[in-house]
Amino acid sequence: MKDWTWDLSVLYQNFDDPKITQDFDRLKAICADSDALFEGDDPSAVLEKASDAMEEIQRLTDSLGSFANLTLATDATNEQAQQQMDRIMVFSVQLSLLYSRLVRYIGQVDDLQGRIQKSEKLQKIDFFLLKAQEESKHLMDPAIEEWMLKMSLTGGEAFSTLRDKLDATLMVDYRGEQLPLASVRNKAYDPDPQVRKDAYEAELAAYAKIEIPMAACLNGIKGEGLTQIEAKHFDSILDETLFNSNMDRETLEAMLTAIRESLPAFRRYLRKKGELLGHLNGIPFYDLFAPIAAPGYVPKTYTIEEAREKLLTEMGKFTPDMAAFIDHAFENRWIDVYPREGKGGGAFCAGLHALDQSRVLTNFAGSFSDVSTLAHELGHAWHNRCMAGLPSVMIDAPMPLAETASIFNETLLANAAMGQAEKKERFSLLEGNLMETTQTIVDIYSRYLFETAVIEQRKDHTLSVGELKALMLDAQAQSYGDGLDPDLRHPYMWACKSHYYIPGYAFYNFPYAFGQLFGVGMFAQYQKEGAAFVPKYNRLLRSCGSMMVADVAASVGIDVRSPDFWRASLKVYEKEIEEFIALADELM
Repeated sequence: MKDWTWDLSVLYQNFDDPKITQDFDRLKAICADSDALFEGDDPSAVLEKASDAMEEIQRLTDSLGSFANLTLATDATNEQAQQQMDRIMVFSVQLSLLYSRLVRYIGQVDDLQGRIQKSEKLQKIDFFLLKAQEESKHLMDPAIEEWMLKMSLTGGEAFSTLRDKLDATLMVDYRGEQLPLASVRNKAYDPDPQVRKDAYEAELAAYAKIEIPMAACLNGIKGEGLTQIEAKHFDSILDETLFNSNMDRETLEAMLTAIRESLPAFRRYLRKKGELLGHLNGIPFYDLFAPIAAPGYVPKTYTIEEAREKLLTEMGKFTPDMAAFIDHAFENRWIDVYPREGKGGGAFCAGLHALDQSRVLTNFAGSFSDVSTLAHELGHAWHNRCMAGLPSVMIDAPMPLAETASIFNETLLANAAMGQAEKKERFSLLEGNLMETTQTIVDIYSRYLFETAVIEQRKDHTLSVGELKALMLDAQAQSYGDGLDPDLRHPYMWACKSHYYIPGYAFYNFPYAFGQLFGVGMFAQYQKEGAAFVPKYNRLLRSCGSMMVADVAASVGIDVRSPDFWRASLKVYEKEIEEFIALADELM
Protein backbone atom coordinates (compact mmCIF):
# COMPACT_ATOMS: atom_id res chain seq x y z
CA MET A 1 0.00 0.00 0.00
CA LYS A 2 1.38 3.41 -0.97
CA ASP A 3 2.56 5.71 1.79
CA TRP A 4 0.69 9.01 1.40
CA THR A 5 2.78 10.92 3.95
CA TRP A 6 5.59 13.17 2.78
CA ASP A 7 9.26 12.22 2.89
CA LEU A 8 11.52 14.70 4.73
CA SER A 9 14.63 12.51 4.75
CA VAL A 10 16.10 14.61 1.93
CA LEU A 11 16.66 17.24 4.63
CA TYR A 12 17.69 15.16 7.66
CA GLN A 13 17.11 11.61 8.79
CA ASN A 14 15.70 12.68 12.17
CA PHE A 15 16.33 15.29 14.88
CA ASP A 16 19.36 13.34 16.10
CA ASP A 17 21.00 13.52 12.68
CA PRO A 18 24.61 14.85 13.15
CA LYS A 19 24.09 17.02 10.06
CA ILE A 20 21.71 19.22 12.07
CA THR A 21 24.47 20.01 14.55
CA GLN A 22 26.90 20.64 11.71
CA ASP A 23 24.48 23.05 10.03
CA PHE A 24 23.82 24.94 13.27
CA ASP A 25 27.56 25.17 13.92
CA ARG A 26 28.14 26.54 10.42
CA LEU A 27 25.39 29.12 10.94
CA LYS A 28 26.99 30.20 14.22
CA ALA A 29 30.38 30.51 12.54
CA ILE A 30 29.07 32.77 9.76
CA CYS A 31 27.35 35.04 12.29
CA ALA A 32 30.42 35.12 14.54
CA ASP A 33 32.74 36.03 11.66
CA SER A 34 30.36 38.43 9.90
CA ASP A 35 32.87 41.32 10.09
CA ALA A 36 35.07 39.45 7.65
CA LEU A 37 32.36 39.67 4.98
CA PHE A 38 32.77 43.44 4.76
CA GLU A 39 36.57 43.62 4.79
CA GLY A 40 38.32 44.92 1.68
CA ASP A 41 38.56 48.08 -0.36
CA ASP A 42 36.84 46.78 -3.49
CA PRO A 43 33.03 47.05 -3.07
CA SER A 44 32.44 44.63 -5.96
CA ALA A 45 34.53 41.94 -4.27
CA VAL A 46 32.78 42.57 -0.94
CA LEU A 47 29.37 42.25 -2.57
CA GLU A 48 30.36 39.00 -4.27
CA LYS A 49 31.70 37.58 -1.00
CA ALA A 50 28.64 38.72 0.96
CA SER A 51 26.25 37.30 -1.63
CA ASP A 52 27.91 33.89 -1.31
CA ALA A 53 27.52 34.06 2.47
CA MET A 54 23.86 35.08 2.24
CA GLU A 55 23.24 32.19 -0.13
CA GLU A 56 24.74 29.76 2.37
CA ILE A 57 22.79 31.31 5.25
CA GLN A 58 19.58 30.92 3.28
CA ARG A 59 20.37 27.27 2.51
CA LEU A 60 21.09 26.50 6.16
CA THR A 61 18.08 28.31 7.60
CA ASP A 62 15.80 26.83 4.93
CA SER A 63 16.96 23.29 5.70
CA LEU A 64 16.82 23.63 9.46
CA GLY A 65 13.59 25.62 9.46
CA SER A 66 11.81 23.48 6.86
CA PHE A 67 12.58 20.25 8.69
CA ALA A 68 11.19 21.63 11.94
CA ASN A 69 8.20 23.44 10.42
CA LEU A 70 7.15 20.58 8.16
CA THR A 71 7.44 18.13 11.03
CA LEU A 72 5.26 20.34 13.25
CA ALA A 73 2.73 20.68 10.42
CA THR A 74 1.96 16.97 10.64
CA ASP A 75 2.90 16.38 14.30
CA ALA A 76 1.97 19.49 16.27
CA THR A 77 3.22 18.17 19.62
CA ASN A 78 6.69 17.13 18.43
CA GLU A 79 8.94 18.59 21.13
CA GLN A 80 12.18 18.12 19.20
CA ALA A 81 10.79 20.07 16.25
CA GLN A 82 9.64 22.89 18.54
CA GLN A 83 13.04 23.00 20.22
CA GLN A 84 14.71 23.30 16.82
CA MET A 85 12.40 26.19 15.90
CA ASP A 86 13.31 27.88 19.19
CA ARG A 87 17.03 27.49 18.37
CA ILE A 88 16.45 29.07 14.96
CA MET A 89 14.71 32.02 16.61
CA VAL A 90 17.90 32.65 18.60
CA PHE A 91 19.58 33.49 15.30
CA SER A 92 16.72 35.61 13.95
CA VAL A 93 17.89 38.92 15.45
CA GLN A 94 21.53 38.30 14.45
CA LEU A 95 20.53 37.40 10.90
CA SER A 96 18.25 40.42 10.61
CA LEU A 97 21.08 42.68 11.76
CA LEU A 98 23.47 41.05 9.30
CA TYR A 99 20.99 41.57 6.47
CA SER A 100 20.54 45.22 7.45
CA ARG A 101 24.29 45.66 7.53
CA LEU A 102 24.52 44.32 3.99
CA VAL A 103 21.69 46.56 2.77
CA ARG A 104 23.30 49.56 4.46
CA TYR A 105 26.60 48.72 2.74
CA ILE A 106 24.89 48.38 -0.65
CA GLY A 107 23.26 51.77 -0.15
CA GLN A 108 26.70 53.38 0.13
CA VAL A 109 28.26 51.72 -2.93
CA ASP A 110 29.00 54.21 -5.69
CA ASP A 111 28.07 53.40 -9.31
CA LEU A 112 26.27 50.21 -8.30
CA GLN A 113 24.80 49.76 -11.77
CA GLY A 114 28.27 49.96 -13.33
CA ARG A 115 29.67 47.41 -10.89
CA ILE A 116 26.82 45.03 -11.66
CA GLN A 117 27.55 45.26 -15.38
CA LYS A 118 31.19 44.30 -14.80
CA SER A 119 30.50 41.26 -12.59
CA GLU A 120 28.83 38.09 -13.85
CA LYS A 121 28.02 37.08 -10.26
CA LEU A 122 26.41 40.42 -9.44
CA GLN A 123 24.40 40.38 -12.66
CA LYS A 124 22.60 37.29 -11.35
CA ILE A 125 21.32 39.27 -8.35
CA ASP A 126 20.90 42.66 -10.00
CA PHE A 127 17.29 43.21 -8.93
CA PHE A 128 18.10 42.38 -5.31
CA LEU A 129 21.04 44.80 -5.29
CA LEU A 130 19.14 47.69 -6.85
CA LYS A 131 16.12 47.12 -4.60
CA ALA A 132 18.44 46.94 -1.58
CA GLN A 133 19.87 50.32 -2.53
CA GLU A 134 16.36 51.75 -2.26
CA GLU A 135 15.69 49.74 0.90
CA SER A 136 18.76 51.28 2.53
CA LYS A 137 16.82 54.54 2.75
CA HIS A 138 14.28 52.79 4.98
CA LEU A 139 16.54 51.10 7.50
CA MET A 140 16.34 51.99 11.15
CA ASP A 141 19.16 53.91 12.77
CA PRO A 142 21.76 51.23 13.63
CA ALA A 143 21.91 52.63 17.17
CA ILE A 144 18.33 51.50 17.82
CA GLU A 145 17.77 48.67 15.34
CA GLU A 146 18.98 45.80 17.51
CA TRP A 147 16.91 46.98 20.46
CA MET A 148 13.83 47.47 18.31
CA LEU A 149 14.18 43.93 16.96
CA LYS A 150 14.67 42.48 20.42
CA MET A 151 11.75 44.47 21.82
CA SER A 152 9.55 43.19 18.99
CA LEU A 153 10.08 39.64 20.28
CA THR A 154 8.33 40.66 23.50
CA GLY A 155 6.05 43.17 21.74
CA GLY A 156 4.43 42.45 18.39
CA GLU A 157 5.69 38.87 18.18
CA ALA A 158 4.44 38.14 21.70
CA PHE A 159 1.04 39.69 20.92
CA SER A 160 0.84 37.57 17.76
CA THR A 161 1.66 34.40 19.70
CA LEU A 162 -0.92 35.29 22.36
CA ARG A 163 -3.58 35.87 19.72
CA ASP A 164 -2.93 32.45 18.19
CA LYS A 165 -3.11 30.77 21.60
CA LEU A 166 -6.36 32.55 22.43
CA ASP A 167 -7.81 31.38 19.12
CA ALA A 168 -6.53 27.81 19.46
CA THR A 169 -7.68 27.32 23.06
CA LEU A 170 -11.10 29.01 22.88
CA MET A 171 -13.80 26.46 23.60
CA VAL A 172 -17.28 27.23 22.31
CA ASP A 173 -20.53 26.24 24.01
CA TYR A 174 -22.40 24.66 21.12
CA ARG A 175 -25.71 23.01 21.98
CA GLY A 176 -24.48 22.26 25.48
CA GLU A 177 -21.23 20.75 24.26
CA GLN A 178 -17.77 22.36 24.51
CA LEU A 179 -16.09 22.36 21.09
CA PRO A 180 -12.92 24.00 19.74
CA LEU A 181 -13.53 27.22 17.83
CA ALA A 182 -12.24 25.70 14.57
CA SER A 183 -14.78 22.87 14.79
CA VAL A 184 -17.65 25.29 15.31
CA ARG A 185 -16.54 27.51 12.43
CA ASN A 186 -16.39 24.49 10.13
CA LYS A 187 -20.13 24.00 10.71
CA ALA A 188 -20.66 26.96 8.36
CA TYR A 189 -20.44 24.33 5.59
CA ASP A 190 -22.99 21.98 7.18
CA PRO A 191 -26.03 21.11 5.01
CA ASP A 192 -28.39 21.65 7.99
CA PRO A 193 -29.43 25.34 8.18
CA GLN A 194 -30.13 25.18 11.91
CA VAL A 195 -26.63 23.82 12.53
CA ARG A 196 -25.13 26.73 10.63
CA LYS A 197 -27.23 29.31 12.49
CA ASP A 198 -26.58 27.80 15.92
CA ALA A 199 -22.83 27.59 15.22
CA TYR A 200 -22.73 31.25 14.14
CA GLU A 201 -24.51 32.39 17.29
CA ALA A 202 -22.31 30.21 19.49
CA GLU A 203 -19.19 31.56 17.79
CA LEU A 204 -20.16 35.18 18.37
CA ALA A 205 -20.98 34.48 22.00
CA ALA A 206 -17.62 32.76 22.49
CA TYR A 207 -15.61 35.67 21.06
CA ALA A 208 -17.00 37.86 23.82
CA LYS A 209 -14.89 35.78 26.26
CA ILE A 210 -11.61 36.84 24.60
CA GLU A 211 -12.50 40.16 22.97
CA ILE A 212 -10.51 42.30 25.42
CA PRO A 213 -7.14 40.48 25.05
CA MET A 214 -7.75 40.11 21.30
CA ALA A 215 -8.26 43.88 21.02
CA ALA A 216 -5.11 44.45 23.07
CA CYS A 217 -3.14 42.22 20.68
CA LEU A 218 -4.41 44.05 17.61
CA ASN A 219 -3.78 47.47 19.14
CA GLY A 220 -0.28 46.43 20.20
CA ILE A 221 0.71 45.09 16.79
CA LYS A 222 -0.68 48.04 14.84
CA GLY A 223 0.84 50.48 17.33
CA GLU A 224 4.23 48.83 16.93
CA GLY A 225 3.83 49.03 13.15
CA LEU A 226 3.19 52.76 13.30
CA THR A 227 6.26 53.24 15.50
CA GLN A 228 8.42 51.22 13.12
CA ILE A 229 7.43 53.09 9.96
CA GLU A 230 8.59 56.28 11.63
CA ALA A 231 11.93 54.64 12.31
CA LYS A 232 12.04 53.35 8.72
CA HIS A 233 11.05 56.67 7.12
CA PHE A 234 7.93 55.44 5.36
CA ASP A 235 4.96 57.78 5.03
CA SER A 236 2.46 55.05 5.89
CA ILE A 237 2.15 51.37 6.72
CA LEU A 238 0.53 50.83 3.32
CA ASP A 239 3.56 52.41 1.61
CA GLU A 240 5.82 49.96 3.43
CA THR A 241 3.64 47.02 2.38
CA LEU A 242 3.64 48.15 -1.25
CA PHE A 243 7.42 48.63 -1.19
CA ASN A 244 7.91 45.12 0.19
CA SER A 245 5.47 43.80 -2.42
CA ASN A 246 7.38 45.37 -5.36
CA MET A 247 4.15 47.12 -6.22
CA ASP A 248 3.11 50.74 -6.74
CA ARG A 249 0.02 52.52 -5.49
CA GLU A 250 -1.21 53.11 -9.06
CA THR A 251 -1.52 49.34 -9.53
CA LEU A 252 -3.36 48.93 -6.25
CA GLU A 253 -5.80 51.74 -7.05
CA ALA A 254 -6.48 50.33 -10.53
CA MET A 255 -7.42 46.98 -9.01
CA LEU A 256 -9.53 48.49 -6.22
CA THR A 257 -11.37 50.66 -8.74
CA ALA A 258 -12.38 47.60 -10.75
CA ILE A 259 -13.33 45.68 -7.59
CA ARG A 260 -15.61 48.48 -6.40
CA GLU A 261 -17.30 48.52 -9.81
CA SER A 262 -17.89 44.74 -9.63
CA LEU A 263 -19.49 44.68 -6.18
CA PRO A 264 -23.11 45.04 -7.45
CA ALA A 265 -22.69 41.81 -9.45
CA PHE A 266 -21.42 39.87 -6.43
CA ARG A 267 -24.29 41.28 -4.38
CA ARG A 268 -26.74 39.88 -6.97
CA TYR A 269 -25.15 36.48 -6.48
CA LEU A 270 -25.43 36.76 -2.69
CA ARG A 271 -29.06 37.86 -2.80
CA LYS A 272 -29.93 35.00 -5.15
CA LYS A 273 -28.17 32.49 -2.92
CA GLY A 274 -29.99 33.98 0.04
CA GLU A 275 -33.33 33.61 -1.76
CA LEU A 276 -32.59 29.96 -2.52
CA LEU A 277 -32.01 29.46 1.20
CA GLY A 278 -35.22 31.27 2.16
CA HIS A 279 -33.84 34.72 3.03
CA LEU A 280 -35.42 37.90 1.66
CA ASN A 281 -33.17 40.59 3.18
CA GLY A 282 -29.79 39.50 1.82
CA ILE A 283 -27.90 36.44 2.92
CA PRO A 284 -27.04 36.04 6.63
CA PHE A 285 -23.32 35.72 7.34
CA TYR A 286 -23.85 32.18 8.62
CA ASP A 287 -25.13 31.05 5.21
CA LEU A 288 -22.29 32.43 3.07
CA PHE A 289 -20.78 28.93 2.88
CA ALA A 290 -24.01 26.96 2.85
CA PRO A 291 -23.88 24.12 0.30
CA ILE A 292 -26.44 24.36 -2.50
CA ALA A 293 -27.17 21.72 -5.10
CA ALA A 294 -29.87 21.17 -7.70
CA PRO A 295 -32.53 18.59 -6.74
CA GLY A 296 -31.28 15.07 -7.34
CA TYR A 297 -27.67 16.06 -7.87
CA VAL A 298 -25.07 14.06 -5.95
CA PRO A 299 -21.57 15.56 -6.19
CA LYS A 300 -18.89 13.25 -7.53
CA THR A 301 -16.22 12.13 -5.09
CA TYR A 302 -12.65 11.14 -5.91
CA THR A 303 -10.07 8.77 -4.53
CA ILE A 304 -6.57 10.20 -4.32
CA GLU A 305 -5.62 7.97 -7.27
CA GLU A 306 -8.49 9.41 -9.33
CA ALA A 307 -7.51 12.94 -8.31
CA ARG A 308 -3.96 12.24 -9.42
CA GLU A 309 -5.13 10.95 -12.79
CA LYS A 310 -7.43 13.94 -13.33
CA LEU A 311 -4.64 16.39 -12.59
CA LEU A 312 -2.25 14.58 -14.92
CA THR A 313 -4.84 14.65 -17.70
CA GLU A 314 -5.92 18.28 -17.38
CA MET A 315 -2.54 19.83 -16.56
CA GLY A 316 -0.95 17.74 -19.29
CA LYS A 317 -3.17 19.50 -21.82
CA PHE A 318 -1.47 22.75 -20.83
CA THR A 319 2.00 21.25 -21.05
CA PRO A 320 3.25 17.64 -20.74
CA ASP A 321 6.10 19.00 -18.61
CA MET A 322 3.68 19.97 -15.85
CA ALA A 323 1.97 16.58 -15.96
CA ALA A 324 5.33 14.83 -15.64
CA PHE A 325 6.24 17.14 -12.76
CA ILE A 326 2.98 16.41 -10.90
CA ASP A 327 3.42 12.69 -11.45
CA HIS A 328 6.93 12.93 -9.99
CA ALA A 329 5.58 14.77 -6.95
CA PHE A 330 3.04 12.02 -6.27
CA GLU A 331 5.48 9.22 -6.93
CA ASN A 332 8.27 10.59 -4.74
CA ARG A 333 6.20 11.45 -1.66
CA TRP A 334 6.26 15.21 -1.93
CA ILE A 335 2.60 15.28 -0.78
CA ASP A 336 1.15 14.59 2.68
CA VAL A 337 -2.40 13.70 1.69
CA TYR A 338 -4.80 12.67 4.46
CA PRO A 339 -5.89 14.29 7.76
CA ARG A 340 -4.77 12.63 10.97
CA GLU A 341 -4.37 13.44 14.64
CA GLY A 342 -1.74 16.09 15.25
CA LYS A 343 -1.74 17.28 11.64
CA GLY A 344 -2.63 20.90 10.90
CA GLY A 345 -5.69 21.80 8.89
CA GLY A 346 -5.84 23.44 5.49
CA ALA A 347 -3.20 23.15 2.81
CA PHE A 348 0.09 24.75 1.78
CA CYS A 349 3.17 24.27 -0.36
CA ALA A 350 6.71 24.70 0.98
CA GLY A 351 9.62 25.11 -1.40
CA LEU A 352 12.95 23.37 -0.79
CA HIS A 353 14.85 25.56 -3.21
CA ALA A 354 18.35 24.17 -2.71
CA LEU A 355 17.04 20.69 -3.55
CA ASP A 356 14.76 21.82 -6.41
CA GLN A 357 11.85 20.17 -4.61
CA SER A 358 8.64 21.17 -2.82
CA ARG A 359 6.41 19.66 -0.17
CA VAL A 360 2.62 19.91 -0.29
CA LEU A 361 0.30 19.48 2.67
CA THR A 362 -3.37 18.81 2.08
CA ASN A 363 -6.22 17.21 4.01
CA PHE A 364 -7.83 15.27 1.19
CA ALA A 365 -11.39 14.01 1.75
CA GLY A 366 -12.46 13.35 -1.84
CA SER A 367 -14.49 16.37 -2.97
CA PHE A 368 -13.87 18.28 -6.18
CA SER A 369 -12.76 21.14 -3.93
CA ASP A 370 -10.04 18.85 -2.57
CA VAL A 371 -8.88 18.07 -6.11
CA SER A 372 -8.83 21.82 -6.81
CA THR A 373 -6.78 22.38 -3.65
CA LEU A 374 -4.22 19.86 -4.90
CA ALA A 375 -4.10 21.68 -8.24
CA HIS A 376 -3.61 24.97 -6.38
CA GLU A 377 -0.75 23.77 -4.19
CA LEU A 378 0.94 21.93 -7.03
CA GLY A 379 0.75 25.21 -8.94
CA HIS A 380 2.92 26.71 -6.20
CA ALA A 381 5.27 23.75 -6.60
CA TRP A 382 5.46 24.34 -10.37
CA HIS A 383 6.25 27.99 -9.66
CA ASN A 384 9.11 26.79 -7.43
CA ARG A 385 10.35 24.54 -10.22
CA CYS A 386 10.36 27.44 -12.67
CA MET A 387 12.68 29.31 -10.28
CA ALA A 388 15.14 26.42 -9.98
CA GLY A 389 18.78 27.46 -10.10
CA LEU A 390 18.19 31.13 -9.31
CA PRO A 391 20.04 32.72 -6.36
CA SER A 392 17.87 32.58 -3.25
CA VAL A 393 17.58 36.38 -3.09
CA MET A 394 15.85 36.27 -6.50
CA ILE A 395 13.15 33.69 -5.72
CA ASP A 396 11.11 35.60 -3.16
CA ALA A 397 7.97 36.27 -5.18
CA PRO A 398 6.03 39.10 -3.50
CA MET A 399 2.60 38.22 -2.16
CA PRO A 400 0.67 39.73 -5.10
CA LEU A 401 2.48 37.41 -7.54
CA ALA A 402 2.90 34.41 -5.26
CA GLU A 403 -0.58 33.08 -6.12
CA THR A 404 -0.23 33.37 -9.91
CA ALA A 405 0.55 29.73 -10.71
CA SER A 406 -1.81 28.33 -8.07
CA ILE A 407 -4.81 30.36 -9.29
CA PHE A 408 -3.90 29.56 -12.90
CA ASN A 409 -4.02 25.83 -12.09
CA GLU A 410 -7.33 26.18 -10.25
CA THR A 411 -8.82 28.09 -13.17
CA LEU A 412 -7.54 25.57 -15.69
CA LEU A 413 -9.06 22.69 -13.73
CA ALA A 414 -12.38 24.49 -13.16
CA ASN A 415 -12.64 25.42 -16.84
CA ALA A 416 -12.11 21.79 -17.84
CA ALA A 417 -14.69 20.57 -15.31
CA MET A 418 -17.24 23.16 -16.49
CA GLY A 419 -16.79 22.08 -20.09
CA GLN A 420 -17.53 18.45 -19.20
CA ALA A 421 -20.44 19.06 -16.80
CA GLU A 422 -24.17 18.69 -17.38
CA LYS A 423 -26.48 21.43 -16.04
CA LYS A 424 -26.89 20.24 -12.45
CA GLU A 425 -23.18 19.64 -11.99
CA ARG A 426 -22.36 22.93 -13.69
CA PHE A 427 -24.68 24.73 -11.27
CA SER A 428 -22.87 23.10 -8.34
CA LEU A 429 -19.44 23.98 -9.74
CA LEU A 430 -20.51 27.57 -10.36
CA GLU A 431 -21.78 27.91 -6.82
CA GLY A 432 -18.56 26.51 -5.34
CA ASN A 433 -16.42 28.79 -7.48
CA LEU A 434 -18.48 31.91 -6.79
CA MET A 435 -18.62 31.16 -3.07
CA GLU A 436 -14.81 31.11 -2.88
CA THR A 437 -14.33 34.05 -5.25
CA THR A 438 -16.74 36.17 -3.22
CA GLN A 439 -14.46 35.67 -0.25
CA THR A 440 -11.37 36.56 -2.29
CA ILE A 441 -12.91 39.71 -3.76
CA VAL A 442 -15.76 40.97 -1.56
CA ASP A 443 -14.60 39.84 1.86
CA ILE A 444 -10.98 40.72 1.11
CA TYR A 445 -12.11 44.22 0.16
CA SER A 446 -13.91 44.52 3.51
CA ARG A 447 -10.71 43.45 5.28
CA TYR A 448 -8.72 46.08 3.38
CA LEU A 449 -11.23 48.76 4.37
CA PHE A 450 -11.21 47.63 7.99
CA GLU A 451 -7.43 47.56 8.33
CA THR A 452 -7.13 50.96 6.68
CA ALA A 453 -9.57 52.42 9.20
CA VAL A 454 -7.93 50.71 12.20
CA ILE A 455 -4.45 51.97 11.32
CA GLU A 456 -5.72 55.50 10.79
CA GLN A 457 -7.53 55.61 14.13
CA ARG A 458 -4.70 53.84 15.98
CA LYS A 459 -2.50 56.86 15.27
CA ASP A 460 -4.11 58.80 18.12
CA HIS A 461 -5.72 56.29 20.45
CA THR A 462 -6.16 52.67 21.43
CA LEU A 463 -9.31 51.28 19.87
CA SER A 464 -11.92 49.73 22.15
CA VAL A 465 -13.68 46.46 21.45
CA GLY A 466 -16.79 48.45 20.54
CA GLU A 467 -14.88 50.57 18.03
CA LEU A 468 -13.31 47.51 16.41
CA LYS A 469 -16.69 45.81 16.06
CA ALA A 470 -18.24 48.96 14.61
CA LEU A 471 -15.41 49.37 12.08
CA MET A 472 -15.78 45.75 11.00
CA LEU A 473 -19.53 46.05 10.52
CA ASP A 474 -19.04 49.26 8.56
CA ALA A 475 -16.43 47.62 6.31
CA GLN A 476 -18.78 44.71 5.66
CA ALA A 477 -21.61 47.11 4.86
CA GLN A 478 -19.43 48.96 2.33
CA SER A 479 -18.22 45.76 0.69
CA TYR A 480 -21.18 43.36 0.86
CA GLY A 481 -23.88 46.05 0.63
CA ASP A 482 -27.40 44.66 0.35
CA GLY A 483 -26.02 41.23 -0.48
CA LEU A 484 -25.52 40.60 3.23
CA ASP A 485 -28.34 40.81 5.79
CA PRO A 486 -27.52 43.99 7.78
CA ASP A 487 -28.75 42.39 11.01
CA LEU A 488 -26.70 39.22 10.58
CA ARG A 489 -23.16 40.29 9.75
CA HIS A 490 -20.00 39.24 11.69
CA PRO A 491 -18.69 41.92 14.08
CA TYR A 492 -15.79 39.76 15.28
CA MET A 493 -14.05 39.02 11.97
CA TRP A 494 -11.18 41.19 13.24
CA ALA A 495 -10.60 38.59 15.96
CA CYS A 496 -11.17 35.66 13.62
CA LYS A 497 -8.61 36.45 10.91
CA SER A 498 -4.99 35.88 11.97
CA HIS A 499 -3.68 37.97 9.06
CA TYR A 500 -4.29 41.19 10.98
CA TYR A 501 -1.86 40.01 13.65
CA ILE A 502 1.37 39.50 11.73
CA PRO A 503 4.05 41.91 12.97
CA GLY A 504 5.86 43.63 10.15
CA TYR A 505 3.35 42.60 7.51
CA ALA A 506 0.20 44.68 7.33
CA PHE A 507 -2.50 44.54 4.64
CA TYR A 508 -2.20 40.79 4.21
CA ASN A 509 -5.45 41.00 2.25
CA PHE A 510 -5.32 42.80 -1.12
CA PRO A 511 -2.57 40.44 -2.43
CA TYR A 512 -5.17 37.65 -2.42
CA ALA A 513 -7.48 39.61 -4.69
CA PHE A 514 -4.50 40.51 -6.88
CA GLY A 515 -3.44 36.88 -7.14
CA GLN A 516 -6.97 35.71 -7.95
CA LEU A 517 -7.54 38.25 -10.70
CA PHE A 518 -4.01 38.09 -12.11
CA GLY A 519 -4.18 34.29 -12.32
CA VAL A 520 -7.49 34.51 -14.16
CA GLY A 521 -5.95 37.10 -16.48
CA MET A 522 -3.09 34.71 -17.19
CA PHE A 523 -5.59 32.00 -18.11
CA ALA A 524 -7.38 34.39 -20.46
CA GLN A 525 -4.05 35.04 -22.21
CA TYR A 526 -3.51 31.29 -22.53
CA GLN A 527 -6.96 30.85 -24.10
CA LYS A 528 -6.07 33.48 -26.69
CA GLU A 529 -2.57 32.25 -27.52
CA GLY A 530 -2.67 28.50 -26.88
CA ALA A 531 0.61 26.58 -26.77
CA ALA A 532 2.62 29.70 -27.70
CA PHE A 533 1.76 31.12 -24.27
CA VAL A 534 3.37 28.28 -22.28
CA PRO A 535 7.05 29.36 -22.53
CA LYS A 536 6.08 33.00 -21.84
CA TYR A 537 4.12 31.88 -18.79
CA ASN A 538 7.03 29.86 -17.43
CA ARG A 539 9.40 32.79 -17.97
CA LEU A 540 6.96 35.05 -16.14
CA LEU A 541 6.91 32.67 -13.16
CA ARG A 542 10.69 32.59 -13.12
CA SER A 543 10.85 36.40 -13.06
CA CYS A 544 8.39 36.97 -10.19
CA GLY A 545 11.15 37.62 -7.64
CA SER A 546 13.39 39.46 -10.08
CA MET A 547 11.25 42.40 -11.28
CA MET A 548 8.67 44.90 -10.12
CA VAL A 549 5.10 43.60 -10.30
CA ALA A 550 4.15 45.92 -13.16
CA ASP A 551 7.22 44.82 -15.15
CA VAL A 552 6.48 41.13 -14.60
CA ALA A 553 2.96 41.68 -15.96
CA ALA A 554 4.23 43.76 -18.87
CA SER A 555 6.43 40.83 -19.93
CA VAL A 556 3.28 39.09 -21.19
CA GLY A 557 1.59 42.25 -22.45
CA ILE A 558 -0.53 43.07 -19.38
CA ASP A 559 -0.87 46.57 -17.93
CA VAL A 560 -1.78 46.13 -14.27
CA ARG A 561 -1.84 49.90 -13.79
CA SER A 562 -4.94 50.06 -15.97
CA PRO A 563 -8.35 49.27 -14.42
CA ASP A 564 -9.29 47.68 -17.76
CA PHE A 565 -7.15 44.61 -17.09
CA TRP A 566 -8.83 44.05 -13.73
CA ARG A 567 -12.26 44.72 -15.22
CA ALA A 568 -11.65 42.01 -17.82
CA SER A 569 -10.77 39.46 -15.12
CA LEU A 570 -13.80 40.42 -13.03
CA LYS A 571 -16.00 40.16 -16.11
CA VAL A 572 -15.32 36.41 -16.05
CA TYR A 573 -17.02 36.19 -12.66
CA GLU A 574 -19.82 38.57 -13.61
CA LYS A 575 -20.71 36.19 -16.47
CA GLU A 576 -20.61 33.25 -14.07
CA ILE A 577 -22.96 35.10 -11.72
CA GLU A 578 -25.48 35.67 -14.49
CA GLU A 579 -25.29 32.00 -15.48
CA PHE A 580 -25.66 30.93 -11.84
CA ILE A 581 -28.81 33.04 -11.48
CA ALA A 582 -30.26 31.71 -14.75
CA LEU A 583 -29.56 28.09 -13.78
CA ALA A 584 -30.99 28.69 -10.31
CA ASP A 585 -34.23 29.96 -11.86
CA GLU A 586 -34.33 26.94 -14.16
CA LEU A 587 -33.30 24.14 -11.80
CA MET A 588 -34.40 25.24 -8.35
